[in-house]
Amino acid sequence: MRPPTLAPLYVGGVQLIAYASRRLLDDTARRDLLRSCSTNVDNLAAGRRATLATSALLVEEPMELPYALLLLAVLGYAEYAHGAWWAAGVFALGHVGAGLLVYGGLRAGRPSPATRSALDVGSSYGFYAVLGALTSALPRGAARTGARTALLALTVRPLLRAGRTFTDAGHCAALGLGLGVARAVDYRSGGNR
Repeated sequence: MRPPTLAPLYVGGVQLIAYASRRLLDDTARRDLLRSCSTNVDNLAAGRRATLATSALLVEEPMELPYALLLLAVLGYAEYAHGAWWAAGVFALGHVGAGLLVYGGLRAGRPSPATRSALDVGSSYGFYAVLGALTSALPRGAARTGARTALLALTVRPLLRAGRTFTDAGHCAALGLGLGVARAVDYRSGGNR
C-alpha cells in the first residue's frame, strides 16, 4: 500500500487557505468570502449548491495543531486502509449529507435571520463521517460496539445542553452517516454484528 497523499494535501491546503486569507484579506473581505462559501440556509435556498464543496475548503480560523493532526491522522489512515477514493467519498458523504440534513432541518424549523446566514464552513462533518466509518476496522465484538457507542455518546452530548447549535446536530448526522458506511463495510465483509 502507498502512503496517503490526498489527506496531507487536503489538510495542508485548508491550513494554507486559512493563513493566506487571514494575511491577505481585510476582515470584511475575509468574512464575505467565508459567507459566500458557507452552506447556510440563505445560500442553499438561493441555489448556491457549489457551497456544498467550497465550504469544506475553508475554516473560520486556521486549525489548531492538535485538531489538524487528528484530522490528518483519521483521513490519512482511511486513505491508507481503504484508498483515496473511499476516504474522499466517505468525507464527501459526511460533509454534503450532513450539510443537507442540517439545511432541511433548519428550513423546516423557520430559523432566525442570524441562523439563516450563519457561517457553516470547515472539515468537521467530513471528519465525523470518516471517524464513524473507520470503526469497521476495529475487532468485531466489544471493541467495535464500545467504540461506536462512545462516539455516539460524545456526539449526542452537546445536543443535550442548553447552548446547542445546528453544527452540533450536523456532527451527529455526519457520524450517523459514517456509522452507516461502517455497517455496510461490516456486512460486506461477512460480519453483521
